[in-house]
Amino acid sequence: MEERIIIAGFGGQGVMAIGQILTYAGMIENRHVSWLPSYGPEMRGGTANCGVIISDEPVGSPVVVNATAAIVMNKPSLDKFEPTVEKGGKLFINSSLIDQKSQREDIEVYYIPANEVANELGNARVANMVMLGAYLEVTKIVDLESIIEGFKKVFGEKGDKLLPINKEALKKGAEVVREQMKAMV
Repeated sequence: MEERIIIAGFGGQGVMAIGQILTYAGMIENRHVSWLPSYGPEMRGGTANCGVIISDEPVGSPVVVNATAAIVMNKPSLDKFEPTVEKGGKLFINSSLIDQKSQREDIEVYYIPANEVANELGNARVANMVMLGAYLEVTKIVDLESIIEGFKKVFGEKGDKLLPINKEALKKGAEVVREQMKAMV
C-alpha cells in the first residue's frame, strides 16, 4: 500500500499543518512516510502545497508526481493539481471557495463545503481539518487516534486548547462526505 497525497491551497489555510499531521500519524502507525512542503513567494496568501507519502514500503522519493489523492482548498490549486490525480484516484474540493466542478470522470470527486462547516463550528481556521476528516473517512489511510496524536506533535502544548474544536471539525468533515458517498451509491 502506498498513498501519495497532494494538499494545496493559499498560505494560511493550514495545508502544511494537515500534511504534517498525516505524516506523524503514519509514523505513529509504523509506516514509511515523507512530507515535502512547497511555498509560493509569500507565506500567507501565496500558494502553498505539500506532498505526503504513507507507505508500507520504504519511500524512494518524496516528490508526488502521480497522486492517489489531492485535497485542494482553492481554485488555483484545483487548476494545478487536478491533472496530477491518477486514474481511479480521489479529489477533495473545498466547495466553499471553489465553484467549479471537476472535469474528470476517471476519478472519485468529493465536494466539501469546508469553510461553511468551519464557520458553523465557530472557527474559520478549522476548514483544513474538515477537509482532512473527509479524506480520512474515504481512504481510512490512518486511524483517527493517530491523527489526534499527530495533531499533538505538530501543535504541542498550545494545541491542547485547540484540540476539541479540531476533533469536531474532523468529525463534521467525515459526516459531510458520508452523506455524499450515500448519494453516489
